[in-house]
Amino acid sequence: MKKRLLAMLLAGAMCASLAACGGSDTPAANGGESTGESTGEGYAIDVILKTTASEYWGYVQAGALSYMEEHPEVTVEVKGASSETAYDEQQNMIETDLNSGAYDAFVIAPLQADLVKTLIAGQTAPIIAVDTDIDAPEVLSFVGTGNEDAAAMGGEEAVAAAKAAGWADDQLTAIAISGVQGDATAEARLAGYQKGVEAAGGTFLVDEIQYANAVADQAATSMEAIMQNHPEGVAMILCNNDDMAMAAARAAAGNAAYENTIFVGFDGIQSACNAILAGEETMSVAQEAFDMGYMAVEAAVSALNGETPAEFIDSGCSVVTAENAQERLDTLKSYLGE
Repeated sequence: MKKRLLAMLLAGAMCASLAACGGSDTPAANGGESTGESTGEGYAIDVILKTTASEYWGYVQAGALSYMEEHPEVTVEVKGASSETAYDEQQNMIETDLNSGAYDAFVIAPLQADLVKTLIAGQTAPIIAVDTDIDAPEVLSFVGTGNEDAAAMGGEEAVAAAKAAGWADDQLTAIAISGVQGDATAEARLAGYQKGVEAAGGTFLVDEIQYANAVADQAATSMEAIMQNHPEGVAMILCNNDDMAMAAARAAAGNAAYENTIFVGFDGIQSACNAILAGEETMSVAQEAFDMGYMAVEAAVSALNGETPAEFIDSGCSVVTAENAQERLDTLKSYLGE
């Protein structure tokens, strides 16, 4: 891909918001299931993300804009709320754009899937859900990570790492610091973490889940509460995203009981790779956020061309550790022409 042009397209949007697993330049090469090389004459695709104020969503945006770069006959407009709890802001964006008549298809990452289901009721334009599914007949396809399976893989890897770090079998306890309570993606990751930890012989403390609204400062507060409740230490802290995992690790720094704790994040962003390489965050379940954005727009164009995109398009995932963090970091930078 023409990364220099992509970097120019992203410059304004990304400079204030660089706050998930890479591969080659095409989604199919990264293990994702491509919907085909559909093109469209004069199509306008509206992409409404949960937020544009984080690094992870910056990569989803990069992938969506990359499709436009490769298919100049398609116009892609990307926007998002100011945070993942700015529900009214995203609702207003969706309502305004659905009623504007300016777009041929929509790609939506819902903050509140049930609310968005109501907003899109009766719409005839193609709608693609990205990152978080929307259970509505108007949604033709969901493009994203199989969050439960991906988190299960992370949970199993965390138990193995905890054993390697010296935790005894009867000490393999895990506490999750989750995102927004009730959010479908956060709940799927919780279920996956529990499944993976228990399958590997660990104990997932269901009654001690901390909800931190997917933001770092609240995750740090949650970690402080965990340390007060467990002065003896906890083998694994499993987080809903990388920002939260890094914040939890910083909060625990200097506490001898948590010196060998395994801190697991989710997304595999640049800052997480750097933290893993520095020995801070231990590992991250990495999403293919760039491919997710690309493939969602691709699916929308495919639908506009009269094709039927798959109901679920898996954009892939992997686990980032100290062994492969540098390779992933280099790939993520290449998406932005760095």
